[in-house]
Amino acid sequence: MGTTDLIANFILDALESAGGIAELQRSNLAERFSCVPSQINYVISTRFSPEHGYIVESRRGGGGFIRITRVQASPKQLIMHTVNSVGDSLDLRTAAAFISNILAANAMSEKSAKLIMTAIGDRALSPIDSQYRDLVRASIFKQLLVASLTE
Repeated sequence: MGTTDLIANFILDALESAGGIAELQRSNLAERFSCVPSQINYVISTRFSPEHGYIVESRRGGGGFIRITRVQASPKQLIMHTVNSVGDSLDLRTAAAFISNILAANAMSEKSAKLIMTAIGDRALSPIDSQYRDLVRASIFKQLLVASLTE
C-alpha cells in the first residue's frame, strides 16, 4: 500500500472514530508519514473533495488545521449538495466522482446514474465545440440531478 493510501486510510479512520468530523494538522500528518505537506494536500484534494462527499476547511499557520467533515444527508439533501457544488463548468471525471458518491449513498438508482452519465458524456456532447462542453455538461448535469429528485 502506497503512502497516499496510508494517509487516506488514516484520515478515514479519524473521521470514523470522530463521528464524521476530523481536525488534523498538516505538519503532524507529514511527519507521521514521512512525507512533504504537499502530499497531504494532494490526498485531501483528490480523496476528500465535495464530489466525494466531504467539506474541507483549512487554516494555515502555526496553529493551523484541516477540518474534514463527511456530508451526512438524506438522499435529496445529498443531491442538492451536489448541485450546489458543481459550479459553472464540469469535466467528465469529476461528474463521474459525483455520481459515484451519490450511488454509494443509495441516493439514486444505477439506471438513472447511467442515463445521466450517458447524457453528459463526450459522445453525447460531440456536436458542441470542445471549449464549451464542460459548461454545457455542468448545466445538463445539474438539471438532470434536480429532475431526479422526483424519482
